[in-house]
Amino acid sequence: MAGDRQQITDSLAGSPRRRVLAVAALAPLLAAAPTPARARPAALPTEPVARAAQKLIKPVHTTSSDWKAVAKILGGPGDMKHRVMYHTGFPRRDLRVFSHHVHVQPSLALGSHVSFVRYSDHSNLLMGDVVVTEDELQDFIDTLQEHRIGVTALHKHLLSQKPDIWWLHVHGHGHDPVALARGIHAAFKGTSTPHPKKSDQTKPHDLDTDGIDRAMGTKGSADDGIYKCIFVRREQITDGDMVLPPGLGSTSAFNFQPLGDGRAALSADCCMVADEVQRVLRLLRKAGAKLIELHNHGLRDKPRLFFVHFWAVGDAVRLARALRPVVDATNVTPTG
Repeated sequence: MAGDRQQITDSLAGSPRRRVLAVAALAPLLAAAPTPARARPAALPTEPVARAAQKLIKPVHTTSSDWKAVAKILGGPGDMKHRVMYHTGFPRRDLRVFSHHVHVQPSLALGSHVSFVRYSDHSNLLMGDVVVTEDELQDFIDTLQEHRIGVTALHKHLLSQKPDIWWLHVHGHGHDPVALARGIHAAFKGTSTPHPKKSDQTKPHDLDTDGIDRAMGTKGSADDGIYKCIFVRREQITDGDMVLPPGLGSTSAFNFQPLGDGRAALSADCCMVADEVQRVLRLLRKAGAKLIELHNHGLRDKPRLFFVHFWAVGDAVRLARALRPVVDATNVTPTG
């Protein structure tokens, strides 16, 4: 190779044409020659750098006295759930609603409610499910937005209801719970929603509630004439970086309204993760339930939760037995 280079170098001293030809001939030899040692850039990592684990913010225990200012703004009594949630119900006792020829009682499917939770970083979370008429809907949303409270779902719980009713899920977060309470109260003021009041927890006398309990595998509870069986997800559910208390935004609820002779109208929703959805839908149809809505309630929940609302009418205990496989197909545990 050294002799070839010398020959080419001699040619470079000749005519321009010979120099051009010599350079062309030299190129492959230069490319094959070793390069002088020099610092090389560090190799890029083949694996992405692991991110620091997200720090989750947990709820703290509170008592009703911690929410006195909120209760005063909301205009009625609330109650504590799991020692962390201050919950207030606003059943739409002002509405006379029918679905499939059934007069729907407020506690069956017309129960607006909001919950407040305090967190270890001293922030407060507001979440709720609100019932509004179609005429109230747009102004209600506008008022929420004026007060920086978000809408995370807009949907139906009932089929063919008269008058037209809509259900909204609301979400607010901030360090001032009174500001959140004022915002949701301002939105309620634009509707005919009555002030909250404590519910009657006397069991319906014309339902076999013990039979429903055995069939569903839980201990139900009464709420203004409606018998309710509630289940919560077993997983830890988060909303962004906040851990949600059990049952906040993650419940399966089976509500039985007595119709006489042991029969009931059932309005219910089932909380699922994605892998459970199709099996639950098949089991619901097998049980004779009418499907109404499949959707999400939140925007940033993990694991991602899906909810199916459904309706059925029949013998209450038989309905409960038929729906037990739906419960067993989801990762839930009874609250009772």
